[in-house]
Amino acid sequence: MKRESTARKAERAAEINGWLAREYPDAACALVHNDAYQLLVATILSAQCTDKRVNLVTPAFFAAYPDARALAEAPSEDVVEAIHSTGFYNHKAKSLQGMARQVVDQHGGQIPDTMEALTRLPGVGRKTANVVLGNVFGIPGLTVDTHMIRLNNLLGLVQGKDAVKIERTLMTLLPPEEWTMYSHRIIEHGRTVCIARRPRCPDCVLNELCPSALEPVKSAS
Repeated sequence: MKRESTARKAERAAEINGWLAREYPDAACALVHNDAYQLLVATILSAQCTDKRVNLVTPAFFAAYPDARALAEAPSEDVVEAIHSTGFYNHKAKSLQGMARQVVDQHGGQIPDTMEALTRLPGVGRKTANVVLGNVFGIPGLTVDTHMIRLNNLLGLVQGKDAVKIERTLMTLLPPEEWTMYSHRIIEHGRTVCIARRPRCPDCVLNELCPSALEPVKSAS
């Protein structure tokens, strides 16, 4: 099969993004938040956990720990108890309080607004940083989660599972002003149509642009 040029991939990425923009005009971050602190906490909690579950936990959590200083000073056992239902609670509690202490000590209690500063915080990788940058600070970022990895591979825009490499590749295929919304649209599409165990290819608006699209099942004659 002929290798697709970067220019053609960029054209196809623009087409894909356009179709998704029409299909999901209201795509947005599913984690409920009011500010950078809340979104950072929620995103850390979302690891290996559904956004729905996180959204059930965070109202009480934010009432108890409304800012980084309150979280930094909280008894660790109380934090563990507050997030218990999100899974991996000991590790998440350590990350949350490590993040909060560093935010207080190094940033005056304010969540920083750069990739470099965010990724120096405990429990914060590029994916989490891009969520906060794109959705709170308006700084374009690609949130490479499992949906982004799977769907962009299926669409033939990237190869492999290395999140950083995928992010870098997509950065060359899409303009910065589309990065945040493209992530939301792909994630929404992965949750509703291109479902891992049962992809609904016949119903997919990307059917003709996707080299991995399944042929509709033909009835026996």
